[in-house]
Amino acid sequence: MNRYAICLFLWLPLNLLAQERKLPIDTVITTQHSVTINGNAMNYTAQTGTQPVWDDMGQPIASLHYTYYTRNNVKDRASRPLLISFNGGPGSGSVWMHLAYTGPRVLKIDDEGYPIQPYGVKENPFSVLDVTDIVYVNPANTGYSRTIPESGKEVDREKFFGINADIKYLAEWLNTFVTRNNRWRSPKYIIGESYGGTRVMGLSLALQNQQWMYLNGVIMVSPADYKVIRVGGPVSEALRLPYYTAAAWHHKALPAELQNKDLLEVLPESEEYTINTLIPAIAKGGFISDAERQAAAKKMAYYSGLKEKDILDQNLSVPTSFFWKNLLKEKGGYTIGRLDSRYLGIDKQLFGERPDYNSEITSWLHSFTPAINYYLQEELNFKTDIKYNMFGPVRPWNNDDDNTRDDLRQAMAQNPYLNVMVQSGYYDGATTYFNAKYTMWQIDPSGRMKDRFSFKGYRSGHMMYLRRDDLKNANDDIRDFIARTSTNGKSAKY
Repeated sequence: MNRYAICLFLWLPLNLLAQERKLPIDTVITTQHSVTINGNAMNYTAQTGTQPVWDDMGQPIASLHYTYYTRNNVKDRASRPLLISFNGGPGSGSVWMHLAYTGPRVLKIDDEGYPIQPYGVKENPFSVLDVTDIVYVNPANTGYSRTIPESGKEVDREKFFGINADIKYLAEWLNTFVTRNNRWRSPKYIIGESYGGTRVMGLSLALQNQQWMYLNGVIMVSPADYKVIRVGGPVSEALRLPYYTAAAWHHKALPAELQNKDLLEVLPESEEYTINTLIPAIAKGGFISDAERQAAAKKMAYYSGLKEKDILDQNLSVPTSFFWKNLLKEKGGYTIGRLDSRYLGIDKQLFGERPDYNSEITSWLHSFTPAINYYLQEELNFKTDIKYNMFGPVRPWNNDDDNTRDDLRQAMAQNPYLNVMVQSGYYDGATTYFNAKYTMWQIDPSGRMKDRFSFKGYRSGHMMYLRRDDLKNANDDIRDFIARTSTNGKSAKY
């Protein structure tokens, strides 16, 4: 079947499909829309459909669902950038940044990001569609994307569900997408949120070395760097403190001396203490002197809002789960959110080591789930009975041989055009802003490419764009990044 045909049989009577609930593996539906961005009205085309992943014999082994937006009436499409967007998880659909950050439609939520009814979408007045075309990609088993077959022993999970497998097949898929849509000449950017940060670090080199596709920019949104998060040890443990400072400041749980300052005055103090004092102190382990241990606990309490005794009882290594559970234990008895610590939760009992649930993700699922299902079917006309996987079955995930940080460094060394921007919310307790800074610092130990990195922080959490002020600021930062990394005819050379 022609992939550009309108797929009216997507919703055929069940008896005609032998009661199978499946999507065609290669199809697209096109619709026309308009939006006003930064006060300027514009028309655009939306294409949403599926494109196969093939094995070495040319047989389809998966079909990935995507949504592709192009601005209409563009005279020179070749010079217009293309932004390729991934979310994370791994196992998360592309819904989050699609319907809340860069796309032409955003959730109906309040100005701080909390759900309101009736659920739905509205125009995004800050979308970057005015300066770049955008494609949102759902990796295998996320969104409407599925392996072929969907389940069973026949599924070759090693081809999809691991850091290196994920990067390899997505790079190949993007080659096909760029070829089909005639975007080889366009400046290209990849953006990944959370685990998507790991994904785009690896894709930067895979696209160059396996597909001969060179990028202008990599954007990492609240990136998850597993070389920090899951390693443990003095560095990983100490790097939590500046996030504790930010979250405690937001909840007015810091000493008055700090609370009376602006957040951006307080954080550099906490960062400096972490790098220069706390990491060496924790590194001494059981051989730290009593005086130094007491001094570290006192300073950590000062910068975190926790009790000295609790810090000492945990040998200066305070888990994030303990912080979420106990920061406000005596200040209302609420827990605070993991991905966005502005959010509050109520547990069955005050005592404990961790919250009963993640208050922020339950709040987000309120508004995202109905919105993406409504939007794809009613506005983009993609009719189907299959479930949109907000979080898909991708476990177990193979994290072995993670070289993505060095992959990005190598890609930058090979490609003088390639620049990197990191965006993080200060109140993100899962992939903290200071972890993101540390990752950025470690990518190029030589420091010779540090002028090609930039960091942007926001007064919100993991999905910093849910807060209206940060939705505007973060999109403006992408616009500026694209403008700044435009080559304007400059040769790619050192």
